[in-house]
Amino acid sequence: MSPYPRDLWERACKTYLTACRELALDPDTSASCAYYAAFYAVSALLALEGKEFTKHSAVESAVHRDLVKPGIWPIELGSAYSRLSEARYTADYGANRHVSAEDARDAVLAAERILRTVSQSKQDDFSLPPELGAGLK
Repeated sequence: MSPYPRDLWERACKTYLTACRELALDPDTSASCAYYAAFYAVSALLALEGKEFTKHSAVESAVHRDLVKPGIWPIELGSAYSRLSEARYTADYGANRHVSAEDARDAVLAAERILRTVSQSKQDDFSLPPELGAGLK
């Protein structure tokens, strides 16, 4: 495996742990980090197939086109990725709108499901950190 997917996976895991840490303090930051954890994880998975994207919308489209439509991922996981994207947009650009604590928790759980799914599909390439999920217990 080239260094690029490995770096993306490491970023996904670190960003997920940041989302967990920020959950109680700052739901906006937590939701944004949850999205980025999923974004990096999906980008790592797609990079293994030689697919690299420069836009967030292109990664979201690839989730639905390359993972959900052929049945690799369930529809619910593709929908979770799209909800993460929406939460990130609110968190980063919402001005007077903010992500609720409940929505941030849902975002962290969705990111965890995506990281687990990516790891399970490529166990030889992407191992989960032992702390995954520890921030939500």
